[in-house]
Amino acid sequence: MFDFFLDGNTVMQINLVVALIALMCLRADRHRAADRWLFGAITATLVMVYYIWRCNQTLPDWHADFPSLWSYLFFIFESIAIFYTMISIVTFTRSSDHSAEADAGEARLRRARTVPAVDVFIATYNEGLDVLEKTIVAAMAIDYPDFRVWVLDDTRRGWLKAFCEQVGAHYVTRPDNTHAKAGNLNNGLHHSELKKYGGGAPFIMVLDADFAPNRSILMRIVGLFGDPCVGVVQTPQFYYNADPIQYNLRSTECWVDEQRAFFDVMQPARDAWGTAFCIGTSFVVRREALHRIGGFPTGTVTEDIHLSYKLMSHGYVTRWLNERLSVGLSAEGLPEFISQRTRWGLGTIQVALTADGPLRGRGYSLLQRLHYLHGLMHWLVRPFSVLLLLAPLLYWYCDIPAFYCQPMQFFAYGLPALLMYWAYSMWITGARAMPIFTEVTQTVTSMAVTAMLASALLKPFGRPFKVTDKGLDRSRLVVHGKFAAMYGVMFVLAGVGLARETAGNMTSSGLLLNAFWTAMTMILYLTSLLVCFELPCPRKEDRFPHRAACALRLRGNGPDSAVYELPGVTRDLSCNGVALISKHAGSVPRGTEGKVWLGAAGWVPCTVMRRKRNLLGIALQPDTAARHALIRMLFSNPADNIANVGRPRLAIAQLIRRAFSG
Repeated sequence: MFDFFLDGNTVMQINLVVALIALMCLRADRHRAADRWLFGAITATLVMVYYIWRCNQTLPDWHADFPSLWSYLFFIFESIAIFYTMISIVTFTRSSDHSAEADAGEARLRRARTVPAVDVFIATYNEGLDVLEKTIVAAMAIDYPDFRVWVLDDTRRGWLKAFCEQVGAHYVTRPDNTHAKAGNLNNGLHHSELKKYGGGAPFIMVLDADFAPNRSILMRIVGLFGDPCVGVVQTPQFYYNADPIQYNLRSTECWVDEQRAFFDVMQPARDAWGTAFCIGTSFVVRREALHRIGGFPTGTVTEDIHLSYKLMSHGYVTRWLNERLSVGLSAEGLPEFISQRTRWGLGTIQVALTADGPLRGRGYSLLQRLHYLHGLMHWLVRPFSVLLLLAPLLYWYCDIPAFYCQPMQFFAYGLPALLMYWAYSMWITGARAMPIFTEVTQTVTSMAVTAMLASALLKPFGRPFKVTDKGLDRSRLVVHGKFAAMYGVMFVLAGVGLARETAGNMTSSGLLLNAFWTAMTMILYLTSLLVCFELPCPRKEDRFPHRAACALRLRGNGPDSAVYELPGVTRDLSCNGVALISKHAGSVPRGTEGKVWLGAAGWVPCTVMRRKRNLLGIALQPDTAARHALIRMLFSNPADNIANVGRPRLAIAQLIRRAFSG
């Protein structure tokens, strides 16, 4: 099958045909099932042709030495990655959209005389008031007739108790931190069921400390529980700050966060198959269902996916409502970003190993077990990213190839599959996954996840739950020296190896293939290196786009000067700053103090900090009432301030600019 002669013209024709087919497929409608099946089938066919060639033509005879071990180890992890890809393609042939059901449910609730009560749990450990205040104030402003807000404090802070009393939220704590977040939630479950509170609401909404809910969140969610099989209704996570990769590559407005494809594409697809799962915040769960499984599951560091699968074994499903009903803080620093991902990976492994989990427990269908295995493979393929990065170095310096073939064979079988897969990934995710950027996210976490997998083989349980730190100081440049040195050294070694070997002979066996491979990995090395330089953020709080009429009230120069007002329009707004557009901006000196009218927040004391043509940068000094009004304005129905869909051309341009301008 693979023995025919391949010359340059034949290979070029193969790839041109594949590129043409990919371009035609990119014009299809990804929301149409037939188009998803067709594009997926074409991609899967090319991937399988590559894999058959890989099995039959590229593996060396086995010998008890490192070259053979390396080649077969590479092939094993590549096989896991291909198996993961094939299941993903099948999964993506379906998708769900429950917004129409949510519309109908909301209409019923608004017509009803009474609605089911909801207990809102806000789980907190070490977050400061600057983070918690937004969540608590926004939760208190939810548009729903019957709910109570419970702040579950696992650090026993007196100031937080006082704040809860001030705003009218219930405060709950406990003497220890047994079972971490799950234990904290179970403590809230117990307290909310006391007789003086009416025995507990039939539904519980869980919010992380940094996730502020929209006003309509309960109206949109609670109506979906009309189906008795629904145990959890989960909404996606959206962020109002850029993650370290977005921010450090200066791609906030053109590249989506790493989880967007999972939330917007994978989870609706899993929901259509009946295997969506809880993601830890911004979800509502039946109290009755919780009691059937003994409360929020403990024993793993990911109580969220554990919750969905324990409920699944009792006949409940997790419904995915793909609407932007809350916004929160993404991991702000690179170490926190990496630590968060390793915790998720470890938790997925722990749930798989539990006696009642989807791989060992009873009550699960074959489809449910297969989908969990698919999620587990998301983490098991991370070592393959490490092997991909190391392979060119082993070739240049040790003359050990990852697989054995003529370059033209790879360009005939491997390159078409890769091109089609990239095109399919961009298409099926709506540009939420893009070549290079998606790979960079996997690259910067792959080392840590691989180390976690290795240690989990020896000790999968008994590890402490580590909270992702939020509200970090981002006012200065931070260089993560170890990561930067690693990627820098790899970049230099790859470049030197490539230059040294290609200087004399560009036609030797394997050289062209590894030159192509090295060029791709050098882009990943360099981009990952740039991510290790965390750029300073000039603002303490992220701004939201906000267009509204406003006015600036100032006093003229001199002690007897009259007060005057300048009309204007806000461009963006946060709780401590506003950009104001006014044709009179040029007449306002920097440092001028006054007040600015901001709608529901009223007149807020302010200072003019910057001036540029018709634009004023203004620092706000709101009192508590005004600050809470600003929180309700910004977070109860927030505008998008982070890209939700990728813009490939701009993302590439920004990456090049970042690489050469620092």
